[in-house]
Amino acid sequence: MPLIIKVLILALVQGVCELLPVSSSAHVIVAEKLMGLDPTSPPMTFLLVMLHTGTMLAVIVYFWNTWRSRYFSSAAAFWSFLRSAGIATACTAIVGFGLIVLIEHVIFRGEAKAEVENLFGNLTMIAVALATVGVMIILSGLRAATANQRQSIEPSDAVWIGAVQGLCLPFRGFSRSGATISTGLLRGLQKEVLENYSFALAVILTPPVIVREGYRLLAQHKPGGIESDALGLLGPSLVGMVLSFAAGWLALKWLSRWLERGRWHLFGYYCLFAATAVFFAGKFLV
Repeated sequence: MPLIIKVLILALVQGVCELLPVSSSAHVIVAEKLMGLDPTSPPMTFLLVMLHTGTMLAVIVYFWNTWRSRYFSSAAAFWSFLRSAGIATACTAIVGFGLIVLIEHVIFRGEAKAEVENLFGNLTMIAVALATVGVMIILSGLRAATANQRQSIEPSDAVWIGAVQGLCLPFRGFSRSGATISTGLLRGLQKEVLENYSFALAVILTPPVIVREGYRLLAQHKPGGIESDALGLLGPSLVGMVLSFAAGWLALKWLSRWLERGRWHLFGYYCLFAATAVFFAGKFLV
């Protein structure tokens, strides 16, 4: 199969799944393995980041008018959001990068070239992460159906949401949107407020991830230039980014509709199904 076709398939999978609470990374990694690609290699992790960029742009376009009226309507609204987002992002950094350091220097025992990305191809861990977020989504859906929903995100809410978002960083399959929205629902927050807040945090978080993966790719630089396989992905990655943008925008419309109609919990059942499929796929894919 030509490289460009593989990239387009991955872009479609990424775009559809990234903005739904079903873990795009888990689906992309399984797709990569089915096509004989190595999800732990720098070119593949960089491709995933490029596809994330496309969906991040879709988030900005989709939510911009709402964010402008909600977060930028006044100085007070802006500073309230900035404080809350700052608290959440700080908690994400502490928990997420703390876990990355723990994994690379304690679990991997400081092995040469030990990186958290080495876990990305472990389908058993992905299955466990998918099942965990699936349970969170189901429980939060039940909570949302009976709770009085608050519209104001308090600092304590931001701490919890940011910390749970940090747990998602090192573990593929632990859907960021699924985990953060579920955390907010379990704390009694309103669905629409959470949707806007969760994806605003995603826009803040994505650039540092892109920088990290760009640095990781450049670390493979050799006297003759960047490895040929990585260089060959640059053009197809840009095409994939455009496709992931379009698919991501459509996925957001789907997510918003299901949240509004009380169908959030159905994503949880899908995650449990996907976790089972990924677990058994791990027995046959290497």
